[in-house]
Amino acid sequence: MVLYKYIREINGGKGDEMLNETRTEFGKIKSFEEFNKYYWYREELSQICKSLGLEYKGTKHDLNHIIEEYFKGNLIKKSSIKNKKKQVEVITLDTPLLECGFSFNTYFREYFSSLTNISPFKFTADMATAWRKVKKENDLSFTIKDMLKVYYGELEYAKYDNSVCQWNQFLKDFCSDENSQNYSNKLKVASILWKEVRNSKNEKIYSKDLLNEYGGKIKEYYK
Repeated sequence: MVLYKYIREINGGKGDEMLNETRTEFGKIKSFEEFNKYYWYREELSQICKSLGLEYKGTKHDLNHIIEEYFKGNLIKKSSIKNKKKQVEVITLDTPLLECGFSFNTYFREYFSSLTNISPFKFTADMATAWRKVKKENDLSFTIKDMLKVYYGELEYAKYDNSVCQWNQFLKDFCSDENSQNYSNKLKVASILWKEVRNSKNEKIYSKDLLNEYGGKIKEYYK
């Protein structure tokens, strides 16, 4: 929501109008590729999933995945009954995560703190991504030891997609550039430039040089 407030501030409180002006309604979007061109807040993703009768709780990454599967024809429904899995009484390095009641809670934070001798211990984005994959694939072979390897960067079981964070920073940097004042629809221009940068092999950051490099694609928004 910080980014949303930032957009409203630099556009005279017109954050909602900018989003509505540049983004197609979800019901008219035909593919995940088209959907992924636009910026969506987590609350919006949750409402979309809820309206479709899909699982609507989880992180923004989780909800994006659910919508991606929706466009593939795979409906991830909200579970009405939670599966009760066998849980072990004594947790060791070889204990599967799905059999020990693993969660990103205080107990396991302290448990990993004791394993790493790091206090306070903080779970990483890669650990969260790995845990999502374990649950999605019902991977009973993934153990506490494997999660520890993910923490140390010794196992690339699943990597966090930081493209959302990159886009947020890209948009902030673009709007901070005084040259952005020359365009009537900053969010649209930023999204066009971001698409070019995202699909290139270049570093995923904003540079004023992009205004010249892709000038032909944004000239209609020049004041």
